[in-house]
Amino acid sequence: MKKITGGVTSAKGFAAASAAAGIKYENRTDMAMVFSKTPCTAAGTFTSNIVKAAPVLWDREIVKSGAPVHAVIVNSGIANAGTGKEGMEICRKTAGFASGLMGIPEESVLIGSTGVIGMQIPIDRIEHGIRILFPALSDSAEAGTAASKAIMTTDTVNKESAYEIELPAADGEGTVRVTIGGMAKGSGMIHPNMCTMLSYVTTDAAIEKSLLQKAVSEIVSDTFNMISVDGDTSTNDTLLVLANGEAKNRIITAEDESYAVFYGALYTLLKELAMKMASDGEGATKLIESQVVHMDTVENAKILAKSVIQSSLVKAMVFGRDANCGRLLCALGYAGPEFNPDTVEIRMIGKDGSEILFLSGGKVLPFDEEKALSILSEDKVTFVSDMKMGMASATAWGCDLTYDYVSINADYRS
Repeated sequence: MKKITGGVTSAKGFAAASAAAGIKYENRTDMAMVFSKTPCTAAGTFTSNIVKAAPVLWDREIVKSGAPVHAVIVNSGIANAGTGKEGMEICRKTAGFASGLMGIPEESVLIGSTGVIGMQIPIDRIEHGIRILFPALSDSAEAGTAASKAIMTTDTVNKESAYEIELPAADGEGTVRVTIGGMAKGSGMIHPNMCTMLSYVTTDAAIEKSLLQKAVSEIVSDTFNMISVDGDTSTNDTLLVLANGEAKNRIITAEDESYAVFYGALYTLLKELAMKMASDGEGATKLIESQVVHMDTVENAKILAKSVIQSSLVKAMVFGRDANCGRLLCALGYAGPEFNPDTVEIRMIGKDGSEILFLSGGKVLPFDEEKALSILSEDKVTFVSDMKMGMASATAWGCDLTYDYVSINADYRS
């Protein structure tokens, strides 16, 4: 596996474009399109919130149906959530307009929206944006980057990545290069079980739909579902993976070595995008990594790891650079799984590998305050909770809680 520069246009046959359609704000790019002339196999996962935005309902039905997909159209600024029947009609009109203009089936158009809940999207602006997007489609890296910026809301940086792998060729002659690239947005309303995130992944791999969906569903549980910024699970969370088969690899039809290689690359990509979202939490200054090791079950390890990064007190502690490890122990204690506090060890580890043992034998230990301050001043802080109960482990990612988070969300609509 090789990391390369790029995003959604890195894989063969995929193009992208961005446009300033004036959905909510003037003079900023707020629409993006990802397109493949070759029909794609699609897999996806969506928000666990009972209240689901219209684009989530639209996309979920298309993915479930197995219909080939050609395009994804995304807007930022307005979420098209809490919009009733009118919201679904906007999705239908968006797909219908794109179908007529681009000569593709209406059911091959997926839709994404992010932004303010409760506002109706002006369909004339969406149509205006599509008129700009279609002729501007390009397979350049720059077009992919521009698309990743167009879907941002309160994000401070765009999020994209790409990887290459080698898989057996369809003709049986050696191997071919297969590429997986993706983009994501997410900064606030980020919580396990998907978040205010949109993520679109493209690959030129040939893979059966059932296996693609299996990989996506499993990987999400260890990546996007292991991050949290503020405990709010959004109405619009969407992860879509499109595979057009243009790499001409031998189609992946079983959980064999090729599937394992593809799975590993997809996992690495989604983990990277998830960590970028956690580190770019609204107002955040630091990425918090919570590792739980030697727990009895993976499920319990996940619960404990997420409890640490979800704790407002832990998040505030990291922002204030106050090495108060009692807050970590408290977050573990109320999470739910049983453990023996007298055997747990908690460490803090810096980026250079230096570490501080905070707690052992049921009590807080003396530690070097200056060293702790130095680690807490870095842009990534790792806590390791050794439960001394078994072999299961899990990792979760979050960010610190800052004054800016309140400021950003106090006047979000304006």
